[in-house]
Amino acid sequence: MKEEIIASKKGFIAALDQSGGSSAKTLSLYGINEDMYHSEEEMFEEIHKMRKRIITNKVFNNKYILGVIIFKKTMESKIDDLYTAEYLWEEKQIPTFLKIDVGLENIDGGVQVLKDIPNLDEVLDEAISHGVVGTKMRSVIHEYNEYGIKKVIEQQFNLAKKIMNKGLIPIIEPEVSIKALNKEKIEMYLKEQIKIELKKLKSNGKLIFKFTIPNKANLYDELLRNKNVLRIVALSGGYKQEEACKYLKENKKMIASFSRALLEGLKYNQSEEEFTKQLENSIINIYNASIKKN
Repeated sequence: MKEEIIASKKGFIAALDQSGGSSAKTLSLYGINEDMYHSEEEMFEEIHKMRKRIITNKVFNNKYILGVIIFKKTMESKIDDLYTAEYLWEEKQIPTFLKIDVGLENIDGGVQVLKDIPNLDEVLDEAISHGVVGTKMRSVIHEYNEYGIKKVIEQQFNLAKKIMNKGLIPIIEPEVSIKALNKEKIEMYLKEQIKIELKKLKSNGKLIFKFTIPNKANLYDELLRNKNVLRIVALSGGYKQEEACKYLKENKKMIASFSRALLEGLKYNQSEEEFTKQLENSIINIYNASIKKN
């Protein structure tokens, strides 16, 4: 049932997976500065409060949202006596994905590959125990370098195979920096390398691609012809919400999986009415960009 929702329901995937490296910035945009907490543990408590406020809000529902990406600490934290993934499924009928990457290596060959993920099997087993439907891992491509791009895709597919063998749906995210020179050339080469790796796949498992919105509209649509590809989704990639939605509308088969653009305008000191109105406006804008195309 969860896979069917992910595959066919109208809506978008909400990315609430900011982790150690991005949590402080996320909180700052939310209006909670670093002098308002005094340890990493307190920082994550504030992040969880923010996520809980979003997830429990009445406008955060399965009419618009078909999946949520969460961070490991969020998965291990509770909302109203239920762990977060269980709450999302039991109370909202929204499946979850777990962000499994633990950061990026330094730039080499124009890209940042994933750091090794310690105890991957244990992490996946824990995700399964919480009823998580899939995983997500993010690499970044900064410049056109064929060696580097191949390295990113090979690493992502090697991980994806292990994840599919566990019965989970991996979200492969080879982000292309919106500041990259030759962005369109990078995206063309990236797509060709993905097609090569898809042809090698022997698994019947399903996967999702999460891409920077491409310069050439509908560039990645043909990947959906492959039997293993369930969805193609878009990250906001540093674009403001209005701009990200505008570009997304030009891509007919791509839906949103926004993070910063989803949280835009939300502040910890807003009244519940103000918070709900801002969240609702964002959700409807992103939903419409995902299903109503130019």
